[in-house]
Amino acid sequence: MRWQGNRESENVEDRRGSRGGLVVGGGIGGIVIALLIYFLGGDPSQVMNMQQAGAESRQLTPEQQAAEERNVQFVKVVLAETEDVWNKLFTDMNKQYKEPKLVLFTDMVQSACGNASSASGPFYCPGDQQVYIDLSFYNEMKKLGAPGDFAMAYVIAHEVGHHVQNLLGISEKVQRMRSQMNETEYNKYSVKLELQADFLAGVWAHYTEKMKNVIEPGDIEQALAAANAVGDDRLQKQSRGYVVPDAFTHGTSAQRMYWFKKGYETGDIRQGDTFNSNQ
Repeated sequence: MRWQGNRESENVEDRRGSRGGLVVGGGIGGIVIALLIYFLGGDPSQVMNMQQAGAESRQLTPEQQAAEERNVQFVKVVLAETEDVWNKLFTDMNKQYKEPKLVLFTDMVQSACGNASSASGPFYCPGDQQVYIDLSFYNEMKKLGAPGDFAMAYVIAHEVGHHVQNLLGISEKVQRMRSQMNETEYNKYSVKLELQADFLAGVWAHYTEKMKNVIEPGDIEQALAAANAVGDDRLQKQSRGYVVPDAFTHGTSAQRMYWFKKGYETGDIRQGDTFNSNQ
C-alpha cells in the first residue's frame, strides 16, 4: 500500500501510556479465550469480567519503538483514507458522515461500552462512536498468517464499517433483537452484522483505489488472507480442535473473504445486504 506522505487523520486520540501488560487467564485456557475474542469487532462487554491473572512490564527497544511509531502513522493515514471515502459516499446518499475518533491504547482502555483489555482486539463502540486499537494486534495478525500493511488496513476499515452501520441505523436494529431471542439465534444476526462490516471494508478498498491509487499488487490478497485468518471456523479449529457453528459470531473464513471481495469488486453499498443472503 502506497501510504507514506499521505494525509494523516486528526481524529486519533493517543492513550498509550502505561506499559503494564495484562495477561488474560492462565495457561492454555487463557490462550483459547484470547484467541477466540481477540479479532475484529468483538463485543467489549464480553471481556469486561475476564480475570487478570498477572502483569508484566513491556519495555520496547529503540527498534520496536520506531516500528510502533510507524504503525501509529500508518493508522492515521488509513483512517484519513476512510474519512475521504465515506464522506464522499455519504454525500452521494444525501447524508452527512460523522467521522469517528480512533483511540490508540496499551493493555487496557475505558470506553462507553465498558472496560476492555487488549484481548478484546480492535473494536468499535457505538456508545461513543469510537474505534479502539492496541497496536500489539499487528503482531498477532502476523502470527495468524496475515502480515502486511493492507491486512492491517482491512482491520481498521472493518471497524470503521461498524461505524457506518451505526450511522445508518443498522446496528441499533440488530441490538434491539437481542432481548427477543436466545444466544444461538442472536449469534446468527451478529454474524450477518460482521459480514456486512467486511463488505463495507471491501467497498472502502474499491473507492480508495479509485480515488487515491494507493493499492499495490498483492494488497487485496493480504486483506483476503486476513479475512481468512479470523474466520470463526478457523479460530475454533485452532483453539478447540473442532468447530461449533452455533457459536459463530463473525462468520466463517469463506464468508468473510466472500463479502470483502464482493464489496471490493462492486463498490456498490446496495449489494451489501448480508441479512437476506444465504452466503
